[in-house]
Amino acid sequence: QSMSRKGECWDNAPMERFFGSLKSEWVPKEGYSSAHEAQLDVQRYVMRYNSRRPHSYNGYRSPVAAEGAAA
Repeated sequence: QSMSRKGECWDNAPMERFFGSLKSEWVPKEGYSSAHEAQLDVQRYVMRYNSRRPHSYNGYRSPVAAEGAAA
């Protein structure tokens, strides 16, 4: 279920993209053996997604590479 406001279909798009990527790229098909294991794995994914994963808005460079090029 989408959490966006009525008539604002783009409000939730970034989060839907993030969680779609998380499910398809990272979460193992067999699941996790414990909640702690899942928490650690998702934290690793978030760090990768935010810092090293290429993004289309900056020419498909990672945020770290884009910041280095701008400096």
